[in-house]
Amino acid sequence: MSQRRPTDPEQDMNAFDLSALRRGVVLSVSLLVLAGCSVMQTYERPAVDTPQAFKEAAAGNSDWKPAQPSEDQARGEWWTVFGDDRLNTLVARAMDANQDLKAAAARLAQARALVRDARSQQSPQVGAGFGPTRQRQSPAARGLDDGADGSALTLWRAQATVSYEVDLFGRVAAGVDAATFTAQQREALFRSLQLALQADVAQTYFLLGELDAEQALYASTVTLRADALRLMQRRYDEGDVSELELARAKTELASAQSESLGVSRRRASAEHALALLTGRAPADFALEARPLQAVTVTVPPGLPSALLERRPDIAAAERAMAAANARVGIAQAAWFPRLNLTGALGYESSELGNLFQWSTRSFVLGPLVGTALTLPIFDGGAREAGLERARAAYEEDVAHYRQTVLNAFREVEDQLAALRILAQQTQTQNEAVRAAARAAELSQIRYREGSVSQLDVIDADRSVLLQRRVATQLEGERARAAVGLIRALGGGWAQAAPDTTSALPSDAGPDQILHARNH
Repeated sequence: MSQRRPTDPEQDMNAFDLSALRRGVVLSVSLLVLAGCSVMQTYERPAVDTPQAFKEAAAGNSDWKPAQPSEDQARGEWWTVFGDDRLNTLVARAMDANQDLKAAAARLAQARALVRDARSQQSPQVGAGFGPTRQRQSPAARGLDDGADGSALTLWRAQATVSYEVDLFGRVAAGVDAATFTAQQREALFRSLQLALQADVAQTYFLLGELDAEQALYASTVTLRADALRLMQRRYDEGDVSELELARAKTELASAQSESLGVSRRRASAEHALALLTGRAPADFALEARPLQAVTVTVPPGLPSALLERRPDIAAAERAMAAANARVGIAQAAWFPRLNLTGALGYESSELGNLFQWSTRSFVLGPLVGTALTLPIFDGGAREAGLERARAAYEEDVAHYRQTVLNAFREVEDQLAALRILAQQTQTQNEAVRAAARAAELSQIRYREGSVSQLDVIDADRSVLLQRRVATQLEGERARAAVGLIRALGGGWAQAAPDTTSALPSDAGPDQILHARNH
């Protein structure tokens, strides 16, 4: 009869380790195969009904095609087409110092950090620990009678821990997609705010020029009426005119002075607004008066539709829709099992001096608490509600995207119509100014001849002032409408330097983002 040879405990442990390793490899390969079974729905951009040509475009121009976001195209320094160095300086200052733009850059940096956080979930999480624990197990936990003696012991541990969620059905990948699309939405919103800031600076600047022109008009009117009052006062002192005519002259002068002060008040408010846009306190900002000159820039209505495609608000709405679609996938994945692989490897010893001996090694494969593969059976409808909420949010973003595209076409139509009608209105108004000036000249002649009264002269002067003021306002509206059209088209139409924001690393901070956009 043969005797059984005693086995070596260390050999048994090594054999167990190899067997467990083989089983772990087989399990990992199987799980990787399952990981390809994603339940995420494919994202497709919804169709949008858009016109083939602008209503206000030139007749026969039908080169426009449905808009698609092309946010990677450069905008260019479109404001330089106005040829105004002061405007160029103000826009550059706003791009460097505007606090709303800095806040948007910070939001973009936060979104990019969240992308890195989401991507970290695709990698194993590794940690390490060292330290003692003091514990006493009950007799029952050791299989003894309840009255058995038990002693406390100190256990020293030095071990590494590993955890990893196997992305069986694409939940983790969908989370990365959602974070990425959200970051792209933030970038588009940053560009949208940047374009809006540039347009606001230009339009406020032209408003100041319009008010300066009105102020110059009233200054000359006040001077003329002051001279007329002095003449009327002298004639009244000599008994040539009545007190009524003198009172009328005083009224006209005071009225012009009051209206001039009203223009000054509006200019102060506009200057304060421009100071805020450029990141300055109103007390530290002053812009020398310069009357607005006629804007000769003409934005061609027959532009290729690529300009409309570059509207950043359309890009932001489309990326928000893509992120919502990814969140639908995350909600769908909640109906399927989740598998978390965990493990710990290290040493355990009751004596610190023996801690790192080979015989004190230990490992744990699988969760310390609970199970590796989990699937909720009953949750009171929470998963179904989450899926319905995600789908409803996606439908909301689809409607918002379509409305944004339609609104973009409306804004372009509005500005094209405004420029067309303002051009005709300005031409007609210039004729009205010339006619009013001629009428005032004739009334002065007839007044000196005694054919008409002073009241007729005053009415003629009022008409000249009114018509010139309207003409000045129309020039300001034309300048602002030109800016509005460029803004509605998503920026300038000239070839510009390549955009650098998209090429920034994902960990770029707000200052780096602003520097890339401004330079």
